[in-house]
Amino acid sequence: MEQHQLSSDGATLALRVYTPAGPPRASVVIGGAMGVRQAFYEAFATWLAGQGYRVTSFDYRGHGDSLQGSLRQVRADLCDWARDYEAVIAHAKAQLPDQPLFLIGHSLGAQLPGLLRSPQLVDGLLSIAAGSGYWRDNAPRLKRMVPYFWHVLVPVATRLCGYFPGRRLRKVGDLPAGVMLQWRRWCLNPRYSVGAEGEAAARSYAAVRFPVMALSMSDDELMTWRGTEHLFALYANAPSRIERIEPKALQLRRIGHFGFFRADMRDALWGRAVDVFSGWTKAPAAAAHPRFPSPAESPA
Repeated sequence: MEQHQLSSDGATLALRVYTPAGPPRASVVIGGAMGVRQAFYEAFATWLAGQGYRVTSFDYRGHGDSLQGSLRQVRADLCDWARDYEAVIAHAKAQLPDQPLFLIGHSLGAQLPGLLRSPQLVDGLLSIAAGSGYWRDNAPRLKRMVPYFWHVLVPVATRLCGYFPGRRLRKVGDLPAGVMLQWRRWCLNPRYSVGAEGEAAARSYAAVRFPVMALSMSDDELMTWRGTEHLFALYANAPSRIERIEPKALQLRRIGHFGFFRADMRDALWGRAVDVFSGWTKAPAAAAHPRFPSPAESPA
């Protein structure tokens, strides 16, 4: 693994690049979940490089290894984070211009690609545990906490501290004020990012044409099947499929929102990423796949 720095619209991003021993099969960029540092994905990225992929992970500006100075001084929102994502994609593409480039988006990392200005650089998105953050689409236990979280805790704590002190509160993680307050607006809007940001965001999501494969965990403590459907409905012109993963069917006790990337999931889950990427490489006509499973395939 090599560590690099990349400039993005006045910010400096911390990157980690995992290079395969032989010629790369494709380039992969990992877009992290809200409040999750890129180090969390290291075991998976190392394994994926061992399968022949050049893997790049990164921390969004003002977060993780990309934080420079005080978090109170960070002026960034989710649109800036989408620009960071795009800068990393462009950088990775420049290193392997003749090879496919795939995204692995964990939660937020599968939401932000809808705001890319150059979606043509991407050849496919594998979504892990992602969905609309709209609060009525949250898992039942989380939904009960939402009124207090979004209407009291977030606005009060963010304005008092100048950033969201998530580590102290044991909620999400420390985040720039602009990111947290914009995310709040998204999560309170029935159409999530598109509803909160308006027509420009709707056009941006509609411009996406690359295929999407979404893995939805039945025991996800944050996201629901409905939320996943609602997110990928925003990608109106992207060929999308959703696969529901049941831990018991794989003889696993639990996967949840974060479990896919744990090292002990290697044998049970990680090979799915290679299968998806291989399928897209062999059959770019993935657009022929249905957008969503039929009602008979959908969970109750």
